[in-house]
Amino acid sequence: MLVAFGVRLLLYHPVPLIFIILSSVGHGNAGITSTFIRSEWPSVDIPLDHEAFAIPKGHNAPQQVHITQGDYDGTAVIISWVTTDEPGNTKVQYGISKEKYDFTAEGTVTNYTFYNYKSGYIHHCLVDGLEYNKKYYYKLGVGDSSREFWFQTPPDIDPDASYTFGIIGDLGQTYNSLSTLEHYMQSGGQTVLYVGDLSYANRYEYNNNVGIRWDSWGRFIERSSAYQPWIWSAGNHEIEYMPRMGEVLPFKSYLHRFMTPHIASNSTSPLWYAVRRASAHIIVLSSYSPFVKYTLQWRWLNEELKRVDRLKTPWLIVLMHVPIYSSNQGHYMEGESMRAVFESWFVCSKVDFIFAGHVHAYERSFSPCLLNRWRWRKSRRSCWKVLGPATRLFCIP
Repeated sequence: MLVAFGVRLLLYHPVPLIFIILSSVGHGNAGITSTFIRSEWPSVDIPLDHEAFAIPKGHNAPQQVHITQGDYDGTAVIISWVTTDEPGNTKVQYGISKEKYDFTAEGTVTNYTFYNYKSGYIHHCLVDGLEYNKKYYYKLGVGDSSREFWFQTPPDIDPDASYTFGIIGDLGQTYNSLSTLEHYMQSGGQTVLYVGDLSYANRYEYNNNVGIRWDSWGRFIERSSAYQPWIWSAGNHEIEYMPRMGEVLPFKSYLHRFMTPHIASNSTSPLWYAVRRASAHIIVLSSYSPFVKYTLQWRWLNEELKRVDRLKTPWLIVLMHVPIYSSNQGHYMEGESMRAVFESWFVCSKVDFIFAGHVHAYERSFSPCLLNRWRWRKSRRSCWKVLGPATRLFCIP
């Protein structure tokens, strides 16, 4: 049986959103299947008093709720949320019936300061031992301020498992961002693969609203991220190196707010890690962490690629923020150093997709060799002339 894919592409500026449907079918095709066109232009930041940033009612009510995969194979989630008045309850109640919570998991709580901003109390809770392909309900908080949500676990790791990923990057919190998120939520996507640049809070450095805009973004994405995993990767807007404000620790806000299951894939940093979900093996790389030979990220990727088992996960997906190929003038050639280090590995490992953000325009490589491998076997020279050296990654027999 052939494993094929259908791609539903929706093109936005500056926020690209792509849907990838992994399925087991006899044959497949790729193309544009949506007539959706963004109407709002130019992109304008949503004011803080907009309903998209609404604060939930009740004393110390949990807010900014988001979940991500909590282990290597999809039988756990990490549930994160913020309380503003006091730490409050750190437990998650959950079960397979609505309003009937048979299980409890204990979380941790932390906070941080950023210049003159002090964050709320940030909770992270690992809920593990879940069953595949099952709907779970969960409850955060206590009393009248408690809130209830749900999520669906993925199918078992299986080469024939069908699954729909949405790829979002450079979202921000503009009216275009709202349009993107609302459209994605109508798409049937089951998990978001996020390719960096989250809140754009660093743009508020000079009016000291960096932390406030992280909070508003957390409430903004909650309508989706509380109900399905968002698989995180970091971009340049998460670095937040601001010596003028005395803030020189890279990724400070991001690392406090967004957990990843990096330990499950033997990573030494939450900025690079891997998960398996349904029929896909997903590798997350950090464009803004050391990656040259013998660095920690380089060593980790070298080992992780050896763990890929195509008999179980035939789709190999790599996420990064900076594209290694781009013809756009914006950020031109910024991914060249990572290409020089990792391109040969991607070739040898026969990576199916590399998704990146950063450049606020949509491009994709197209290879008839990928769709018609026999042509490549028949005439490598002609294929090379058509595609050129920049697309040799996809000319693997």
